[in-house]
Amino acid sequence: MRYIAPLSAIAIVGLLAGIWFATQSPTGDDAYAQCSASQVAGGAGAIGGPFELVNAAGETVTDQDVITEPTLLYFGYTFCPDVCPIDTARNAEAVDMLAEKNISVTPVFISIDPKRDTPEVVGDFAQNLHERMIGLTGSPEQVKAASEAYRTYYKAHDGDDDFYLVDHSTFSYLVLPEKGFVEFFRREATAQDIADTVACFVENT
Repeated sequence: MRYIAPLSAIAIVGLLAGIWFATQSPTGDDAYAQCSASQVAGGAGAIGGPFELVNAAGETVTDQDVITEPTLLYFGYTFCPDVCPIDTARNAEAVDMLAEKNISVTPVFISIDPKRDTPEVVGDFAQNLHERMIGLTGSPEQVKAASEAYRTYYKAHDGDDDFYLVDHSTFSYLVLPEKGFVEFFRREATAQDIADTVACFVENT
């Protein structure tokens, strides 16, 4: 049985993260200004960075192994009752829309629940959403480091080992090879919104 996470907690997490992002400003020239609705596109050097995680095959991989083309990153967990499946399915839809424009984008799901999300579990979750989606997990230390790099938030509820829930931020991140993080998407962004924005970034790279 799955329990529904309190929407108020998710809303609070999203609000706090949104306030943090809104206070950030680009550094240096922004070649992507026409592509973005946020204030951080192309310039928020404090967001993103190297990570080391474990893929579905149990192999240790780095950000350079994973981000080889435009990439949509999402931090969540497979036991998530509604938010994560909806958001990642939307990202997968955006990837298919972009493929119709001959723009290849990799969707990535990074678990913030390494206690339950083994490589196999994360791999199955990712493959069920999109055949090209990469599922990543790791040790608690590896997951924490990746989360901190992208300034995400997560906190597990107290509960038994099988049914606890995890509050977490719900942004999706657009990352470009060699350029790093350039844009984020909130939950209200549609697949079409994401596809249009990603296409703009790719076409202006």
